[in-house]
Amino acid sequence: MTKRWLASFWLLALLLPWQAQALIIEITGGSEAALPIAIVPFGSEGFSAPEDISAVIQNDLSRSGRFSPLPESDLISSPHEKSEINFKDWRLLRSEGLLVGKVSSVDGETYQVQFQLFDVYKGQQLVGKRYQVPASGLRRLAHQISDQVYQALTGEIGVFSTRLAFVSVRDNSDGSKRYTLQVSDSDGANPRTVLQSKQPILSPNWASDGERLAYVSFENGKAEVFVQEMRSGRRNSVAAFKGLNSAPAWSPDGKKLALTLSKAGNPEIYVLELASGKLSRVTHNSQAIDTEAVWMPNSRELLFTSDRGGRPQIYKVSADGGRAKRVTFEGRYNASPDISSDGRTLAMVHGLNGQFYIAVQDLDSGAVLVLTETGRDESPSFAPNGRMILYATEKNSHGELAAVSVDGRIHQRLGESDRDVREPAWSPIRK
Repeated sequence: MTKRWLASFWLLALLLPWQAQALIIEITGGSEAALPIAIVPFGSEGFSAPEDISAVIQNDLSRSGRFSPLPESDLISSPHEKSEINFKDWRLLRSEGLLVGKVSSVDGETYQVQFQLFDVYKGQQLVGKRYQVPASGLRRLAHQISDQVYQALTGEIGVFSTRLAFVSVRDNSDGSKRYTLQVSDSDGANPRTVLQSKQPILSPNWASDGERLAYVSFENGKAEVFVQEMRSGRRNSVAAFKGLNSAPAWSPDGKKLALTLSKAGNPEIYVLELASGKLSRVTHNSQAIDTEAVWMPNSRELLFTSDRGGRPQIYKVSADGGRAKRVTFEGRYNASPDISSDGRTLAMVHGLNGQFYIAVQDLDSGAVLVLTETGRDESPSFAPNGRMILYATEKNSHGELAAVSVDGRIHQRLGESDRDVREPAWSPIRK
């Protein structure tokens, strides 16, 4: 499988053999320590809702690997508010939590939604709210409720309201290809097309506000970096220099992009200040390919891939330039870095015996843990809470997306065998 760090340099001569389109989530793994939770189908009054909110919540919590929702057939009753709950009976199911709610509408356009999460053993409400949303907002609201349930029971921030960006390619009947940049909900639903092109699209990367995407497009006959606003659809070309323009990565404050440019003849890391257009060169190594920079959370340093030591490894350098320090030492191939939000864990593509896996490295101890097993994995992207890593893999000659927990215990497939998607990027949490 062509590695992303090489693809960013050689894609001028390559067209990857992808085909196919939309993303469908399939839960294929879990944790033995998953918390049991009872999710009662929400009650309905008036017009039926176009989305099954409780089903979306159940799917969210299940695919996190942290929860094991009870089968509906095991639920002993169907309460929709506290007054209808006999906690003594529900304790028999040994469920850690009980989620109930109802949805109502008098016109089929606006819906009132309420939910309550209870500690079954204490008989106390942990969280509960009421909302009024348009019909089009019901699915997003379901993800928001999932986030609140997740945080109430784990103490950690949920990421179900986030989005995924990815690239797919379709083979047309005339032999040409159609490249599509898409954005979906975190569960793969509601895929929206951001851009279609007959030329390759690469490296989508989210700004910290979750409202802008940077990506590489070859639509004008060469690699060019664009920034696109998600709400308005407006976009601007921000890097169209002679040679390679690739691997955009947003700074934590959303004001700068780290880029790989070969405008001076060799692929090097640069930083572009978007407001002023000021471009600063970070690396200076004419004998190496320096690419795939990502920002450390402190905004002062960058991690990047370089073969300056003879083989691809990951290095750290000040965003202002200076001497680069090698970070990875285990194995002869480490590339495509991404960093957790707390700056403590590095995700990467780790080469071993000619195969490529997703691995994590503790930056304090240097300990490396290989998380995946297929040997054809690339493009790791951390969830904003640092619990999961989204990545691209290959199965039966088709590309698909997958996710794995940072401890390697929870595995998920995001796709079907006849679908092919690549270049995943997990969005930040929307405020």
